[in-house]
Amino acid sequence: MSHVLNSKNQKKAVQPSKNTQSIESLLANAAIFASLNEEDLKPIAQVCKQMTHKAGSALFSQGEPARHFFYILSGSVRLYRLTAEGKEKVIEIIQKGETFAEAVALVDKFYPVHAETIDDTEMIWVPASVLRELIEADVSIALKMLSSLSIRLHKFVNDIHALSMSNAEQKVASYFLAFLDESITNQHIELPSKKSIVASRLGLQPETFSRVLRKMKSHGILEEDDHGFVILQPNKLKDIWQVL
Repeated sequence: MSHVLNSKNQKKAVQPSKNTQSIESLLANAAIFASLNEEDLKPIAQVCKQMTHKAGSALFSQGEPARHFFYILSGSVRLYRLTAEGKEKVIEIIQKGETFAEAVALVDKFYPVHAETIDDTEMIWVPASVLRELIEADVSIALKMLSSLSIRLHKFVNDIHALSMSNAEQKVASYFLAFLDESITNQHIELPSKKSIVASRLGLQPETFSRVLRKMKSHGILEEDDHGFVILQPNKLKDIWQVL
């Protein structure tokens, strides 16, 4: 698998979106734009591109100038870095309804990671330069966007805490707990990507991740079906997570 963005391959993998909904109305659903009104969104929507990328398409490479950020309409994207040994380390898995790369794009920096679609993915490309110009002209737009960015930062802090745990079971328990709604019993969770990618995201070897899942299944904490996992005893997941 190539880790360097190939513009020729990328063009073959990119197709215009068939979604008939206007870009403006789609952007209004993104958390980062939730506080913006129609007048704020219109000039942003006019310069955005709505595209569909085949699975395994490179979006950008680490070190490239961050000229766009992205809003996922369907599918998923993995953000990863390469170790000194050339191995991939998944930093984050971005799913439908989420944005990514906005922080580096808005401050005109370089992408700190590689980005690649996990499956066929539809997204909106937002040119960072246009958004920066609008913010410079109207500071209130920046203030409206701060709340969603602060939520994203809070999520990163929680992720760092979970990944700093030395116990593999704690990492897996924390990962599942993030999906749970306490008001739902026997909640079904579908993994956002292949087990190997989730394992890398948690800083685990695939075999370690599988071993922890087998142990949790044998203890009746969860069960696995063709589409994901059913959490049978969420309290036991909490017990595992809280034992530091």
